[in-house]
Amino acid sequence: MELILASQSPRRHEIMDYMGLSYRTEICTEPEKATPGLSPSETVMQLASQKAAFALRLHPDACVIGADTVVDLDGEIIGKPKSPEDAIATLSRMQGRSHVVYTGLCVLKEGYSDARFVTTKVRFRPMSEKEIRWYVSTGDPLDKAGSYGVQGLGSVFVDSIEGNYFNVVGLPAPVVYEMLLKAGAVTEDRT
Repeated sequence: MELILASQSPRRHEIMDYMGLSYRTEICTEPEKATPGLSPSETVMQLASQKAAFALRLHPDACVIGADTVVDLDGEIIGKPKSPEDAIATLSRMQGRSHVVYTGLCVLKEGYSDARFVTTKVRFRPMSEKEIRWYVSTGDPLDKAGSYGVQGLGSVFVDSIEGNYFNVVGLPAPVVYEMLLKAGAVTEDRT
């Protein structure tokens, strides 16, 4: 059965590659629409499900996986920054504090659906305004939920992680693998 990743994220592609999975990519071209007022877990599951449903309509004989990631800071959902100034403001609020990363996952195939979310708590070390402005000037945080990437330049600001590291990158590998096993998209011996 063909496996489709409904995501344009290069980080999610890398994690799928790390897992040794054979897959194709389908980028959702429909606007992402989260219902206002949802919790972070409900938001990421709704968006992941939308991406997976889009890909399944195009590939009805495949097994598809959609994912979406947001950051929860003090009950506020923070996605990708809208501008460098937005990234600076977000990082300024997060420095010296903890936040929670939520990734929603949805695996779909004909007659089958499995949707879940994973959380990881991340604590940032205190950052100076100069450090924040430098980091934003690199462009690294501008396409990432929460305005940072734990796997790149932003790693120097992450003091601690409680939970799955790959969840912070955007795709919690152990949970994805379990979901794909359950869906029959992969087998334990990978045959």
